[in-house]
Amino acid sequence: MSLLRKPVIGGAAFVAAMVGALSCASAADMPGNPPLSLPAPSRPLHRVEVASGWYLRGDLGYRMGRLNSAQPAPGFAAPTDDKMGNSIVAGLGGGIKTEWLRTDVTIDFATPMKYEAPLGGTSAKVSATTFLFNGYLDLGTWYRATPYIGAGAGTARMSVSDYTSTALPPFTGDTARTRWNFAWAGMAGVAYAISPNTMVDLGYRYINFGDVTTGSDVFGSMTLKQIAAHEVRVGLRWSFDDLSMAR
Repeated sequence: MSLLRKPVIGGAAFVAAMVGALSCASAADMPGNPPLSLPAPSRPLHRVEVASGWYLRGDLGYRMGRLNSAQPAPGFAAPTDDKMGNSIVAGLGGGIKTEWLRTDVTIDFATPMKYEAPLGGTSAKVSATTFLFNGYLDLGTWYRATPYIGAGAGTARMSVSDYTSTALPPFTGDTARTRWNFAWAGMAGVAYAISPNTMVDLGYRYINFGDVTTGSDVFGSMTLKQIAAHEVRVGLRWSFDDLSMAR
């Protein structure tokens, strides 16, 4: 009998403990008793893709040159009917887009613009290569189209060559000259998504190159003041590295 006493006592204790636990659970479920609260499981973080990322761009445009005035060597009359011609411009760049803000760095090459003052028998070729840092504000998207405005600043490598004049003054010899200027630009346009990663960009840009001075001879030199251009541009933007954020 002593051999059975310990198992019987242990079994009775186990049954009593189970009955007590079930009674507590039933009492907690009775009306008027607050339910037992368990800690809520934590919500795992996951990555959400946003319409952002690094991109490359290429642009082609038509540049319509402008200038404020021409300043000849002392003692010679300034031309009154001068004008700056047009040229073709092509550019490359790369940047990053984060929701409604874009920034990029661009380099543009262009064929020479021709300066002419027919009454003075004066002409020259002016070339400009620009390096700009640009910022853009996207104004929303409707039916895949995103209008934007922007501005840029940087530097321009200005070159003047083939300068000839019969009266203002009659230059002779090598009149080529190259200089670096501060340049700035203002842009507006609209981009249209043709695929999830590619947009066609149609835009307008005003760009100011500053002054450029020809080479000089015994009569002096001529300075073309505040050279600028209006541009109509079309380009492609290709996004290759979408950003993501944790939510």
